[in-house]
Amino acid sequence: MKSVLIVDDHPVVRAAVKIVLEKEGFKRIYEASSGSEALSMLREHSPTLVVLDLVMPEGDGLDVLDRIRASDWSCLVLVFTSLDPLFFQERCMRAGAMAYVAKSNVLSQLQKAVHAVMTGYTYFARLPSGSQDALQRSEKQMIDKLSNRELTILQYLARGTSNKAIGELMHLSHKTVSTYKTRLIEKLGVNAAVHLRDFAKRNHLI
Repeated sequence: MKSVLIVDDHPVVRAAVKIVLEKEGFKRIYEASSGSEALSMLREHSPTLVVLDLVMPEGDGLDVLDRIRASDWSCLVLVFTSLDPLFFQERCMRAGAMAYVAKSNVLSQLQKAVHAVMTGYTYFARLPSGSQDALQRSEKQMIDKLSNRELTILQYLARGTSNKAIGELMHLSHKTVSTYKTRLIEKLGVNAAVHLRDFAKRNHLI
């Protein structure tokens, strides 16, 4: 019997997603509200499908996606998130996701994506090309070159999370987080850590 794990920290969103999944015939529906809880439930239940948000406490969705790819879990992953597909869809594709749906879409889009994935197809948005100005294009190129871990740390820093808290969430030492911060400042060409937030907001990373 096909089963699914919904990974999202908002109960209202999980409830709405659950209704969509029930319409698609899922009987065994599990829920997780954080990255760490998601990994625990993946180990316990081995679901057929994972509907994954990218922004969560206790482990970012990209980290969960990387861990799924690195494991022997055979689950399909559908990303359902508020983050702009322009910056995250291709990254999720490279990490093994089968679909990417923005939360700004109506729920019927999510249902179409679930149906597509469960019948062996992918479901990704057609992204605009040539509509970005030179600054956006150059900054997107810099973002695309970041590893998933670097991008996750950038998002935490941009939200004002301390080095210590990031280290605890990602199981890294304070020193390692500090090194990542320095590397991000250099890679993104900003003058100081305080400008990382401006960069992230300008590019819809938070």
